[in-house]
Amino acid sequence: MNPDALAELVRDVARDVLTERELDLSALPADAGVERPRNPEHGDYATNVALRTAKKAGVPPRDLATWLAEALAARDGIAAAEIAGPGFINLRLAADAQGAVVGDVLAHGTAFGAGDELAGQKLNLEFVSANPTGPVHLGGTRWAAVGDALGRVLQARGAAVTREYYVNDAGAQIDHFASSLIAAATGGPTPDNGYGGAYVGEIAQRLVAANPGVLDLPEAERHRVFRDTGVALMLEEMRSSLHAFGTDFDVWFSELSLHASGAVQESVGQLKDSGALYEKDGAWWLRSTEQGDDKDRVVIKSDGSPAYIAGDIAYLRDKRARGFDRCIYMLGADHHGYTVRLKAVAAAFGDDPSVVEVLIGQLVNLVRGGEPVRMSKRAGTIVTLEDFVDAVGVDAARYSLVRSSVDSTLDVDLDVISRQTSDNPVFYVQYAHARLSSLARNAADLGLTPGESYGLLEHPREGDLIRTLGGFPEVVRSAAELREPHRVARYLETLASAYHKFYDSCRVLPMGDEEISELHRARLALCVAARQVLANGLALMGVSAPERM
Repeated sequence: MNPDALAELVRDVARDVLTERELDLSALPADAGVERPRNPEHGDYATNVALRTAKKAGVPPRDLATWLAEALAARDGIAAAEIAGPGFINLRLAADAQGAVVGDVLAHGTAFGAGDELAGQKLNLEFVSANPTGPVHLGGTRWAAVGDALGRVLQARGAAVTREYYVNDAGAQIDHFASSLIAAATGGPTPDNGYGGAYVGEIAQRLVAANPGVLDLPEAERHRVFRDTGVALMLEEMRSSLHAFGTDFDVWFSELSLHASGAVQESVGQLKDSGALYEKDGAWWLRSTEQGDDKDRVVIKSDGSPAYIAGDIAYLRDKRARGFDRCIYMLGADHHGYTVRLKAVAAAFGDDPSVVEVLIGQLVNLVRGGEPVRMSKRAGTIVTLEDFVDAVGVDAARYSLVRSSVDSTLDVDLDVISRQTSDNPVFYVQYAHARLSSLARNAADLGLTPGESYGLLEHPREGDLIRTLGGFPEVVRSAAELREPHRVARYLETLASAYHKFYDSCRVLPMGDEEISELHRARLALCVAARQVLANGLALMGVSAPERM
């Protein structure tokens, strides 16, 4: 019996008790609220459904808890139901009912943890979107790991997810990039507001080699070639490094295309016609204060040129026209103001502002020996995706960036994540999977196969491991709902700990001339299930599940 099945049983019993005692059924909450108590001595699971129902039903919580406990204790699969405090009910499951989780995992395999509550939802997930003027830096690398993991989690719960990269290829920064490339190609100094680093010279060299005579072109034409070709070469590098990191995008959307196609002009015109924009001091303004902004935002400047938000307006309109039910933007720490602005754009088009979600990620710092690390030779002072991966590998890089909530600054200790010890979280989790893989090979050599006598799994460590396995679908569900894939990583560490403790207490393989028993077979089944869930969780993070370490 997994937590969802137990919650359903508790609610069914509560409904029967209320009906029998002629109490108001509408007092019963939709969710029975089953969870694991912090102290395992209190039981396998606990519910506060009596506390949440009693007042509306017009009865004392302890009385309702007593009636519910008596009815629950009589149900198959419930070994004991005890009242605690003002009306909590602690539940202990029968070993066979609890062990059925193992069979559930084995039956579902790679699909265990998946769900369908997001089925039918079409989500646009935009992340990284770093300017194509340099390699992906460490902040973008965090989004590459977290965004990809979030996409996997959302898909696991039924959503149709499009991963999108918004290429900021319009604006002054691209002109500065082109000027920097020309300076590097001609041996001149880096211009003001230009880009330094060895990568600029490398791209300039490739560009000139591929376009003989480009330096002899008239100035305007030369600048155009360096601009267009330089951006294309930079994007090629970014795609390659992101792909090697395990992050691929379904759509690479050009900001410039919105201006070139007339989409910006059309979108702004639509908002003018609808009265969603107003004119003041010769400029056109968006009423973003209505969504909590500190001031209204200029969309069209007094000289007639579009402000940056004009592109955002056309871009959101384009996403909605492509049929996305929700548009999720993953932005850096310096973009806090964009939340209300983008919601104001949605409202201006007559949409519910909730169609826009903005996740803000904080900075990442690399440290070694307690000191900040600056190790990029190619990009000057910044740390790039490639720098980080070269230092620790893809798995450690991804895992370390996903396992913490993005709304807090992250310090990544290179010394810790490079070690093959239990204090390195990714090693700890992957080692559990490798250890289980080794056990499976040894079992096969002995002719031991998994069995289904799950009722024999009565040891406390077996019960803890089983209950941990049973909690995986809820972890994935909450990670999707809250847009917090780090919950999966923290769960995997808990699962790895539960397995290591189980293995130290419960012998799985027969020793010497010992005959294979049903307990051996049941324990092997539990190990196979644990291995499956570790692999499923690691897959959601885009991290490998090694067979050997």
